[in-house]
Amino acid sequence: MIEKPLTAEDVEFVTTLHGEERISFVVLMQPRSDQADVLLRAIDDVAIGELREAVREGERPEGKEAREPAEMALEYSLRELRQAGSEAVGQVIEDHPLDKLKTVVDDSGADEVIVLTAPHYVEEFFHRDWASRARHKVGVPVLKLFAHSE
Repeated sequence: MIEKPLTAEDVEFVTTLHGEERISFVVLMQPRSDQADVLLRAIDDVAIGELREAVREGERPEGKEAREPAEMALEYSLRELRQAGSEAVGQVIEDHPLDKLKTVVDDSGADEVIVLTAPHYVEEFFHRDWASRARHKVGVPVLKLFAHSE
């Protein structure tokens, strides 16, 4: 599960997690949505010293407006994973992402889930971040990794 396009560092990291073992990915792109609280994101930005980002939180597309950028980010990420030699498919998910994640894990027989995300300190503190919530839902190990910046 990702929330922004994978960087070259992200792709290298996730494709080499298991050494030379060939792995495949089902990528679920969670776009910015109305579910995410602008205030919490701004607090996270301030906590990591990104004051300019905190000010711009209200300027970024959300909800239906975030769908197209999410689709482009997903296609880019899938292309990068494939160029690195992995099989990769994916989809943008907006409604009930953890339910969709559980279905994908069950249908694909996934061995693990990787949640690649920016730090969300407030949500993490209260265990309301995607990785913490997924651990109680999917039935396989959930690895939380912090995404690299562009």
